[in-house]
Amino acid sequence: MPPKESSNTRSDRKKLIDGLNEDLSREYQAIIAYVVYSQVLKGAQYMSIASELEKHALEELRHAILVAKQIDYLGGSPAVTPKPVKTSEDPKAMLKFDLENETETIRNYRERVRQCEALEEYAMAEVIRDILVQEQEHQIDLATALGIDVPNSSAPRRAMAG
Repeated sequence: MPPKESSNTRSDRKKLIDGLNEDLSREYQAIIAYVVYSQVLKGAQYMSIASELEKHALEELRHAILVAKQIDYLGGSPAVTPKPVKTSEDPKAMLKFDLENETETIRNYRERVRQCEALEEYAMAEVIRDILVQEQEHQIDLATALGIDVPNSSAPRRAMAG
């Protein structure tokens, strides 16, 4: 018989499920954004990145499936709603939206790895790490397309008082 789960462990698993569902909603958002942006970016200077965004969309779909599997494994129900997708007529604004989303995604997945390891879910932590590698590649692609430095994903995002 498996050892009885403590209330702290149950609470931590619930937090992990909730966090993964937020990540899943962000993956859905990324799929939609990359599909749309890859088709509406116009101009010779954007043809290369538009093609790359199509690849990103497929990778984000794979991430969504992997995250949903982890949620199911933990006994949760995968989210079905994407986070809102920002759009713009300005190609640079679209790429900046994507870059902001990737940077936030990287922060969140790093936290998910810490949560998995605290729960001794090492295999799940490895799945998340593999996703992180691709998310960081996306971040680099977007920063390069914008001609800017890759944003720092280490510091947690501060909530603005208001």
